[in-house]
Amino acid sequence: MVLKITSLNAVVISIRLIISVFIQRFLALLVGEAGIANIGQVRNLIAMVMSTSTLGVFNGIVKFVSENKNDEKGLTNLFSTASLFLIIGTIVSGLVLGFGADYFSSVIFGSLQFSYVFYLLGVVLPFIAVNRLFNGVVHGLSEYKSYAKIDLIGYVLSSIVLILGLVYFGLKGAIIAIVIAPIVQLLVLIFIFGKTLRDYIVFKSLKLNFRYKNELLAFTLMSFVSAFLINYIELDIRTIIGNKISIGEAGYWTAMTNISKNYMVFSSGIFTLYILPKFATITLESQFKKEVVNIYKTILPIFGLGMLLVYVFRGVVIAIVYPDFTEMEPLFKWQLLGDFIRLGSLVVAHQFLAKKMVKSFIFTELISLGLFYVLSVVLIKYYNTEGVVMAHFIRYILYYVTVLFFVKLYFNKANKDSK
Repeated sequence: MVLKITSLNAVVISIRLIISVFIQRFLALLVGEAGIANIGQVRNLIAMVMSTSTLGVFNGIVKFVSENKNDEKGLTNLFSTASLFLIIGTIVSGLVLGFGADYFSSVIFGSLQFSYVFYLLGVVLPFIAVNRLFNGVVHGLSEYKSYAKIDLIGYVLSSIVLILGLVYFGLKGAIIAIVIAPIVQLLVLIFIFGKTLRDYIVFKSLKLNFRYKNELLAFTLMSFVSAFLINYIELDIRTIIGNKISIGEAGYWTAMTNISKNYMVFSSGIFTLYILPKFATITLESQFKKEVVNIYKTILPIFGLGMLLVYVFRGVVIAIVYPDFTEMEPLFKWQLLGDFIRLGSLVVAHQFLAKKMVKSFIFTELISLGLFYVLSVVLIKYYNTEGVVMAHFIRYILYYVTVLFFVKLYFNKANKDSK
């Protein structure tokens, strides 16, 4: 199963990668390092409001749909509570964005000229939230073929909108296209997966209630830490690089993280379509270890070889994707090493989500984020932008050790309780 998802995911992501290379090159040539840095800030903002507008229910939806796909009453209560969460999250997030637009624009971009981003985000929020909710159903049902279609078609259409915005309106057009992309993706999802959604979400039976609040609130806390804080920290580190070194260096680091996200996205479908639902059904430590080994044997060699090729041909990658960004070359080594260790650690860490280990998840994530931020700030002083990717590498070594420790504790406790 994991190999099937990996293979199908690889085809989809390969096509996405080709399109992404073209778009990133286009952006680099037309908006330069500063434009790339500003677009990086916008992408982090979207990820943050994606979490706040849904109150972080995505992984909760994935877990409970995968476990209760045949329980119509349970699913109705689940989506009734999730809908209420979305309404609250969207209203609160929209008000914050609207009233704080000028302030956020000044702090994040150093100028009021980007206030429109926050107003537009406020308008798009409901589409972002609903798209996230429906995607949770797709992942919970492990509908990897539908996911592949939705992901690819949505990405292609969003990319076309982005290119048109960039060609006709420059950086502002590109940013607007990125902000409204969730609307395009939602329409694609409904077109492809609408019938199945109606089978599992009985919309006429939904009654706003808090019956699943305790279950979903746990995921709200975890999402705040993993989705909101990581994007806030990335956004802040980019601002620090821009202020202490140069906006150009901030653009180089953003370009490096873009390349990283392009190859790391190969793993995203595996995590939510296979690993999370699978771990949710595993109760024995021996089964867990066997599954982790199976996943490692399947994906780590593939990713390891891919990352090695990226490193060996980093000069070619820069020339193709980011012409004239040659100063980012020293960033590759530490970023790639950190990403490989990150992949291994995230496989094991999905046990926290699968078993709703809220305290363990939050503690390990806070350690990871705290290490990344502190190490970045310290190492920037000595190694400039390279210090940030060095911090990325060190952070994931320590995070991996911590995750293994907490998962071992969980199974030790489970073994004692079963005796």
